[in-house]
Amino acid sequence: MLTVQIVLFDGFDLMDAIAPYEVFHAATMHAENVLRVELVTAEGPRTVISGTNGLKLEASSRLDPKRMGIIVVPGASGDVEGDGPDSIPAILDRAMNTKLTPMIREALDHKDIVVATVCGGSLLLAMGGLMEGRHAVTHRLGMDLLGATGAIPVPARVVDDGNLVTGGGVTSGLDVALYLVERELGPRIAHEIEQLFEYERRGTVWKETGIAPSTHKSLTNNKQSTVMNQTAVSSVMLQNEKTETSVFDGNWDTTIVTPVGKLEVKLYITTSFNVIQGTAIQGDETIRFLNPVCHDNKLTWSLPITKPMRLNLKFEVTVDGDQMSGFAKAGLLPASKLSGRRIN
Repeated sequence: MLTVQIVLFDGFDLMDAIAPYEVFHAATMHAENVLRVELVTAEGPRTVISGTNGLKLEASSRLDPKRMGIIVVPGASGDVEGDGPDSIPAILDRAMNTKLTPMIREALDHKDIVVATVCGGSLLLAMGGLMEGRHAVTHRLGMDLLGATGAIPVPARVVDDGNLVTGGGVTSGLDVALYLVERELGPRIAHEIEQLFEYERRGTVWKETGIAPSTHKSLTNNKQSTVMNQTAVSSVMLQNEKTETSVFDGNWDTTIVTPVGKLEVKLYITTSFNVIQGTAIQGDETIRFLNPVCHDNKLTWSLPITKPMRLNLKFEVTVDGDQMSGFAKAGLLPASKLSGRRIN
Protein backbone atom coordinates (compact mmCIF):
# COMPACT_ATOMS: atom_id res chain seq x y z
CA MET A 1 0.00 0.00 0.00
CA LEU A 2 1.22 3.48 -0.91
CA THR A 3 1.28 5.70 2.18
CA VAL A 4 1.15 9.49 2.06
CA GLN A 5 2.54 11.12 5.20
CA ILE A 6 1.72 14.82 5.52
CA VAL A 7 4.08 16.42 8.02
CA LEU A 8 2.82 18.98 10.52
CA PHE A 9 4.94 21.28 12.68
CA ASP A 10 4.05 24.21 14.90
CA GLY A 11 3.29 27.21 12.69
CA PHE A 12 2.62 25.19 9.52
CA ASP A 13 0.47 26.73 6.78
CA LEU A 14 -2.99 25.18 6.89
CA MET A 15 -3.69 25.24 3.14
CA ASP A 16 -0.29 23.77 2.32
CA ALA A 17 -1.26 20.68 4.31
CA ILE A 18 -5.03 20.44 3.82
CA ALA A 19 -5.07 20.83 0.01
CA PRO A 20 -2.81 17.79 -0.56
CA TYR A 21 -4.67 15.88 2.16
CA GLU A 22 -7.99 16.37 0.34
CA VAL A 23 -6.52 15.35 -3.01
CA PHE A 24 -4.93 12.17 -1.67
CA HIS A 25 -8.02 11.34 0.40
CA ALA A 26 -10.12 11.67 -2.76
CA ALA A 27 -7.71 9.29 -4.47
CA THR A 28 -8.45 6.63 -1.83
CA MET A 29 -12.10 6.65 -2.95
CA HIS A 30 -11.03 5.60 -6.45
CA ALA A 31 -8.13 3.35 -5.48
CA GLU A 32 -9.29 1.32 -2.48
CA ASN A 33 -6.58 -0.56 -0.58
CA VAL A 34 -3.93 1.10 -2.73
CA LEU A 35 -3.32 4.40 -0.95
CA ARG A 36 -3.56 5.69 2.61
CA VAL A 37 -3.05 9.26 3.83
CA GLU A 38 -2.24 10.39 7.37
CA LEU A 39 -1.06 13.44 9.31
CA VAL A 40 2.24 12.97 11.13
CA THR A 41 4.88 14.89 13.08
CA ALA A 42 8.55 14.31 13.81
CA GLU A 43 7.68 13.79 17.47
CA GLY A 44 4.68 11.46 17.20
CA PRO A 45 0.93 11.79 17.83
CA ARG A 46 0.05 15.24 19.15
CA THR A 47 -2.00 18.37 18.66
CA VAL A 48 -0.28 20.74 16.25
CA ILE A 49 -0.98 24.47 16.19
CA SER A 50 -0.99 25.97 12.70
CA GLY A 51 0.25 29.45 11.91
CA THR A 52 -3.19 30.31 10.53
CA ASN A 53 -4.95 31.97 13.47
CA GLY A 54 -3.77 29.15 15.75
CA LEU A 55 -6.10 26.55 14.25
CA LYS A 56 -5.19 23.07 15.50
CA LEU A 57 -4.95 19.68 13.80
CA GLU A 58 -4.37 16.26 15.31
CA ALA A 59 -1.42 14.25 14.01
CA SER A 60 -2.07 10.53 14.34
CA SER A 61 1.46 9.14 14.27
CA ARG A 62 5.20 9.73 13.99
CA LEU A 63 6.84 10.31 10.62
CA ASP A 64 8.44 7.13 9.31
CA PRO A 65 11.31 8.12 6.96
CA LYS A 66 11.72 4.51 5.79
CA ARG A 67 8.14 3.84 4.72
CA MET A 68 7.69 3.57 0.97
CA GLY A 69 5.41 6.25 -0.43
CA ILE A 70 5.14 10.03 -0.32
CA ILE A 71 6.09 12.53 2.37
CA VAL A 72 4.59 16.01 2.03
CA VAL A 73 6.20 18.96 3.85
CA PRO A 74 4.15 22.20 3.99
CA GLY A 75 5.47 25.71 4.51
CA ALA A 76 4.83 28.13 7.37
CA SER A 77 2.17 30.76 7.96
CA GLY A 78 3.32 33.88 9.76
CA ASP A 79 4.57 37.42 9.42
CA VAL A 80 6.02 38.11 5.98
CA GLU A 81 7.96 41.16 7.16
CA GLY A 82 10.20 41.60 10.17
CA ASP A 83 12.33 39.15 12.12
CA GLY A 84 10.17 38.46 15.17
CA PRO A 85 9.37 35.01 16.59
CA ASP A 86 6.19 34.82 14.48
CA SER A 87 7.96 35.60 11.21
CA ILE A 88 8.05 32.89 8.55
CA PRO A 89 11.88 32.53 8.68
CA ALA A 90 11.75 32.09 12.47
CA ILE A 91 8.99 29.46 12.25
CA LEU A 92 10.86 27.55 9.55
CA ASP A 93 14.08 27.75 11.57
CA ARG A 94 12.40 26.23 14.64
CA ALA A 95 10.98 23.40 12.53
CA MET A 96 14.36 22.86 10.89
CA ASN A 97 16.06 22.47 14.26
CA THR A 98 13.94 19.47 15.26
CA LYS A 99 14.20 15.79 14.40
CA LEU A 100 12.41 16.60 11.14
CA THR A 101 15.57 17.57 9.23
CA PRO A 102 17.50 14.30 9.79
CA MET A 103 14.30 12.35 9.12
CA ILE A 104 13.78 14.02 5.74
CA ARG A 105 17.47 13.55 4.94
CA GLU A 106 17.04 9.83 5.60
CA ALA A 107 13.91 9.71 3.43
CA LEU A 108 15.70 11.42 0.53
CA ASP A 109 18.34 8.69 0.64
CA HIS A 110 15.63 6.18 -0.40
CA LYS A 111 14.87 6.45 -4.11
CA ASP A 112 11.48 4.74 -3.65
CA ILE A 113 10.33 7.49 -1.26
CA VAL A 114 9.13 10.76 -2.78
CA VAL A 115 9.54 13.91 -0.69
CA ALA A 116 7.18 16.66 -1.82
CA THR A 117 7.10 20.23 -0.57
CA VAL A 118 4.53 22.97 -0.87
CA CYS A 119 5.41 26.68 -0.89
CA GLY A 120 7.82 27.41 1.99
CA GLY A 121 8.32 23.70 2.66
CA SER A 122 11.13 23.94 0.10
CA LEU A 123 12.84 26.56 2.24
CA LEU A 124 12.51 24.42 5.35
CA LEU A 125 14.44 21.63 3.62
CA ALA A 126 16.88 24.00 1.92
CA MET A 127 17.74 25.79 5.17
CA GLY A 128 18.64 22.40 6.60
CA GLY A 129 21.07 21.72 3.74
CA LEU A 130 18.89 19.08 2.10
CA MET A 131 18.43 20.64 -1.35
CA GLU A 132 21.91 21.66 -2.45
CA GLY A 133 22.23 21.07 -6.18
CA ARG A 134 18.57 20.03 -6.52
CA HIS A 135 16.09 21.79 -8.80
CA ALA A 136 13.21 23.26 -6.84
CA VAL A 137 10.62 26.02 -6.54
CA THR A 138 9.01 27.84 -3.64
CA HIS A 139 6.83 30.92 -3.14
CA ARG A 140 8.00 33.72 -5.44
CA LEU A 141 9.10 35.80 -2.42
CA GLY A 142 11.49 33.06 -1.37
CA MET A 143 13.19 32.24 -4.68
CA ASP A 144 16.30 34.33 -3.93
CA LEU A 145 16.65 32.68 -0.54
CA LEU A 146 16.19 29.27 -2.12
CA GLY A 147 19.10 29.99 -4.47
CA ALA A 148 21.18 31.29 -1.57
CA THR A 149 21.01 27.85 0.08
CA GLY A 150 22.63 26.13 -2.90
CA ALA A 151 19.43 24.82 -4.49
CA ILE A 152 18.73 25.53 -8.17
CA PRO A 153 15.59 27.72 -8.36
CA VAL A 154 13.21 27.02 -11.26
CA PRO A 155 10.30 29.49 -11.73
CA ALA A 156 7.69 26.81 -12.42
CA ARG A 157 4.44 25.83 -10.74
CA VAL A 158 5.73 22.31 -9.99
CA VAL A 159 9.30 21.01 -10.30
CA ASP A 160 10.03 17.27 -10.53
CA ASP A 161 13.60 16.40 -9.51
CA GLY A 162 13.20 12.65 -9.18
CA ASN A 163 12.35 11.76 -5.60
CA LEU A 164 12.00 15.46 -4.78
CA VAL A 165 8.89 17.27 -6.06
CA THR A 166 8.28 20.89 -5.12
CA GLY A 167 5.47 23.39 -5.62
CA GLY A 168 5.52 27.18 -5.61
CA GLY A 169 2.90 29.28 -3.88
CA VAL A 170 0.21 28.39 -1.33
CA THR A 171 -2.38 26.84 -3.65
CA SER A 172 0.27 24.77 -5.44
CA GLY A 173 -0.50 22.02 -2.94
CA LEU A 174 -3.39 21.07 -5.22
CA ASP A 175 -1.10 20.92 -8.26
CA VAL A 176 1.65 18.97 -6.49
CA ALA A 177 -0.78 16.39 -5.12
CA LEU A 178 -2.67 15.94 -8.40
CA TYR A 179 0.61 15.54 -10.27
CA LEU A 180 1.79 12.90 -7.80
CA VAL A 181 -1.52 11.04 -8.04
CA GLU A 182 -1.06 10.92 -11.81
CA ARG A 183 2.61 9.94 -11.51
CA GLU A 184 2.02 7.17 -8.96
CA LEU A 185 -1.52 5.95 -9.74
CA GLY A 186 -2.15 7.03 -13.31
CA PRO A 187 -3.96 9.83 -15.20
CA ARG A 188 -7.47 8.37 -14.96
CA ILE A 189 -7.66 8.70 -11.19
CA ALA A 190 -6.08 12.17 -11.35
CA HIS A 191 -8.68 13.16 -13.93
CA GLU A 192 -11.51 11.89 -11.71
CA ILE A 193 -10.26 14.03 -8.83
CA GLU A 194 -10.03 17.08 -11.08
CA GLN A 195 -13.64 16.47 -12.10
CA LEU A 196 -14.69 16.09 -8.46
CA PHE A 197 -12.91 19.26 -7.35
CA GLU A 198 -13.77 21.17 -10.54
CA TYR A 199 -10.14 22.21 -10.66
CA GLU A 200 -7.56 21.82 -13.42
CA ARG A 201 -3.88 21.86 -12.63
CA ARG A 202 -1.90 24.98 -13.45
CA GLY A 203 1.29 25.19 -15.44
CA THR A 204 3.71 22.65 -16.87
CA VAL A 205 5.60 20.34 -14.53
CA TRP A 206 9.28 21.16 -15.04
CA LYS A 207 11.76 18.29 -15.40
CA GLU A 208 15.38 18.29 -16.50
CA THR A 209 14.58 16.10 -19.49
CA GLY A 210 13.97 16.57 -23.20
CA ILE A 211 15.40 19.18 -25.52
CA ALA A 212 16.64 22.34 -23.85
CA PRO A 213 15.21 25.58 -25.26
CA SER A 214 17.45 27.16 -27.90
CA THR A 215 17.84 30.28 -25.75
CA HIS A 216 19.26 28.27 -22.86
CA LYS A 217 22.80 28.12 -24.23
CA SER A 218 23.00 31.77 -25.15
CA LEU A 219 21.56 32.86 -21.80
CA THR A 220 24.06 30.64 -20.00
CA ASN A 221 26.92 32.06 -22.04
CA ASN A 222 25.71 35.61 -21.39
CA LYS A 223 25.52 34.88 -17.68
CA GLN A 224 29.04 33.46 -17.70
CA SER A 225 30.30 36.47 -19.64
CA THR A 226 28.63 38.80 -17.15
CA VAL A 227 30.27 37.01 -14.22
CA MET A 228 33.66 37.11 -15.98
CA ASN A 229 33.24 40.82 -16.76
CA GLN A 230 32.25 41.57 -13.16
CA THR A 231 35.28 39.65 -11.93
CA ALA A 232 37.54 41.56 -14.33
CA VAL A 233 36.06 44.91 -13.25
CA SER A 234 36.51 43.98 -9.58
CA SER A 235 40.13 43.00 -10.23
CA VAL A 236 40.83 46.29 -12.00
CA MET A 237 39.17 48.26 -9.21
CA LEU A 238 41.31 46.54 -6.60
CA GLN A 239 44.54 46.91 -8.53
CA ASN A 240 43.84 50.60 -9.03
CA GLU A 241 43.98 51.18 -5.29
CA LYS A 242 46.95 53.48 -4.54
CA THR A 243 47.88 51.97 -1.19
CA GLU A 244 49.06 48.50 -0.29
CA THR A 245 46.88 48.42 2.82
CA SER A 246 43.28 49.37 3.44
CA VAL A 247 41.26 50.67 6.37
CA PHE A 248 39.65 47.22 6.50
CA ASP A 249 42.91 45.36 7.22
CA GLY A 250 43.15 43.65 10.58
CA ASN A 251 41.57 41.10 12.86
CA TRP A 252 37.96 41.82 13.77
CA ASP A 253 35.54 40.49 16.35
CA THR A 254 32.09 40.90 14.84
CA THR A 255 28.53 40.10 15.81
CA ILE A 256 25.75 39.44 13.29
CA VAL A 257 22.21 39.78 14.64
CA THR A 258 20.02 37.38 12.63
CA PRO A 259 16.33 36.39 12.91
CA VAL A 260 17.47 33.12 14.53
CA GLY A 261 19.97 34.56 17.03
CA LYS A 262 23.37 36.24 17.24
CA LEU A 263 26.41 34.91 15.40
CA GLU A 264 29.91 35.63 16.70
CA VAL A 265 32.29 35.75 13.73
CA LYS A 266 35.99 36.58 13.55
CA LEU A 267 37.16 38.31 10.35
CA TYR A 268 40.76 38.42 9.14
CA ILE A 269 41.28 40.94 6.33
CA THR A 270 44.54 41.69 4.53
CA THR A 271 45.69 43.57 1.44
CA SER A 272 48.42 41.97 -0.64
CA PHE A 273 49.67 43.42 -3.93
CA ASN A 274 46.71 45.80 -3.81
CA VAL A 275 44.23 42.92 -3.65
CA ILE A 276 41.97 42.52 -0.61
CA GLN A 277 41.52 39.05 0.85
CA GLY A 278 39.56 37.86 3.83
CA THR A 279 38.69 34.88 5.99
CA ALA A 280 35.77 34.37 8.35
CA ILE A 281 35.81 31.99 11.32
CA GLN A 282 32.62 30.92 13.05
CA GLY A 283 33.05 28.14 15.59
CA ASP A 284 35.02 25.38 13.87
CA GLU A 285 34.18 26.65 10.38
CA THR A 286 36.72 28.71 8.38
CA ILE A 287 35.60 30.26 5.08
CA ARG A 288 37.39 32.50 2.59
CA PHE A 289 35.69 35.61 1.25
CA LEU A 290 34.27 35.27 -2.25
CA ASN A 291 34.74 38.22 -4.66
CA PRO A 292 35.75 40.89 -2.12
CA VAL A 293 35.44 44.36 -3.65
CA CYS A 294 36.41 47.70 -2.08
CA HIS A 295 34.63 50.69 -3.62
CA ASP A 296 33.53 54.09 -2.29
CA ASN A 297 34.83 53.24 1.21
CA LYS A 298 32.67 50.12 1.33
CA LEU A 299 33.83 46.52 1.35
CA THR A 300 31.51 43.87 -0.07
CA TRP A 301 31.93 40.11 -0.33
CA SER A 302 29.98 36.86 -0.36
CA LEU A 303 30.29 34.05 2.14
CA PRO A 304 28.81 30.52 1.98
CA ILE A 305 27.94 29.42 5.53
CA THR A 306 26.44 26.21 6.90
CA LYS A 307 25.54 27.31 10.44
CA PRO A 308 22.92 27.99 11.72
CA MET A 309 21.67 27.07 8.24
CA ARG A 310 23.14 26.67 4.76
CA LEU A 311 23.14 30.09 3.09
CA ASN A 312 25.17 32.24 0.73
CA LEU A 313 25.34 35.59 2.49
CA LYS A 314 26.21 38.93 0.87
CA PHE A 315 28.07 41.37 3.13
CA GLU A 316 28.53 45.13 2.94
CA VAL A 317 30.55 46.96 5.62
CA THR A 318 32.19 50.29 6.36
CA VAL A 319 34.87 51.18 8.90
CA ASP A 320 35.22 54.19 11.20
CA GLY A 321 38.52 53.93 13.03
CA ASP A 322 38.49 50.59 14.81
CA GLN A 323 34.72 50.14 14.51
CA MET A 324 33.05 48.15 11.73
CA SER A 325 29.37 48.32 10.81
CA GLY A 326 27.23 46.97 8.01
CA PHE A 327 24.88 44.12 7.19
CA ALA A 328 24.63 40.60 5.81
CA LYS A 329 21.72 39.50 3.63
CA ALA A 330 20.38 36.39 1.91
CA GLY A 331 17.37 36.48 -0.38
CA LEU A 332 14.15 37.71 1.22
CA LEU A 333 15.48 37.33 4.76
CA PRO A 334 15.68 40.69 6.54
CA ALA A 335 19.14 42.22 6.45
CA SER A 336 21.12 41.17 9.54
CA LYS A 337 23.00 43.96 11.29
CA LEU A 338 26.75 43.50 11.61
CA SER A 339 28.91 45.34 14.13
CA GLY A 340 32.50 44.74 15.14
CA ARG A 341 35.76 46.10 16.48
CA ARG A 342 39.36 45.71 15.39
CA ILE A 343 41.35 43.71 17.93
CA ASN A 344 44.79 44.26 16.31
